[in-house]
Amino acid sequence: MNSMIADLGRGRPLIGLWQALANAYTAEICARAGYDWLLFDGEHSPNTAQTLVAQLQAVAPFPVHAIARVPVGDPVYIKQYLDIGFATLLVPVVESAQQAADIVAATRFPPRGIRGVASATSRASGFGADAGYLASAHEKTGVIVQIESRKGLDALEEIAAVDGVDALFIGPADLAAGLGYLGAPRHPDVQAAIDGAIRRIAACGKPSGIFALDAEDAKRRIEQGVGFLSVGTDIGVLNGGAKSLRAGFTG
Repeated sequence: MNSMIADLGRGRPLIGLWQALANAYTAEICARAGYDWLLFDGEHSPNTAQTLVAQLQAVAPFPVHAIARVPVGDPVYIKQYLDIGFATLLVPVVESAQQAADIVAATRFPPRGIRGVASATSRASGFGADAGYLASAHEKTGVIVQIESRKGLDALEEIAAVDGVDALFIGPADLAAGLGYLGAPRHPDVQAAIDGAIRRIAACGKPSGIFALDAEDAKRRIEQGVGFLSVGTDIGVLNGGAKSLRAGFTG
């Protein structure tokens, strides 16, 4: 079983940090900080396959789950991200059960799916050293789909029911925009939609995740039963720390 999904089943909320700097040095620093998981962003960050591999290598010695957000749920990106060594993928803007099923198929080798086969040149297989990789890769792959639109909310139960969808992650910023409140994820209507989505995901028997707006929001979501939370970004940590340090030398 995928190790991230297995840990979600143990009942303790998993605390994560978004990685957007696309840098192996900062990824290693964050991996040393004790987070349960790090999310390497391929959608809104200047990441390439090469920068992602370097970050995977940097965090490999540490007990932290490495998750990647692909730019889009395209089989080409999914194949590449899995080949370079990510075992858990977060796929943005999932809006239907069919889309979710297509995403799952892209993570599975035939006959279970449509993933292209390149095990001898795949970092995930130890460049061919893992003789059982092709047969067992689907068991170790985690698929998390992101609910961040009105269509996604409307189809939530159908998406959660797709075999191979392991967890559902709520994106407050895009969800707010999709509901007509661009830049206002704290709007009561958006918050009500998120509260409802968390309850509905739990009723489906799947773990839920969210990008928390701040520490207080994170605590509230934990009380609601959210299983994994991003509580910040590497950019935010650097930006906040740099400003705080400079503020001590004013005047």
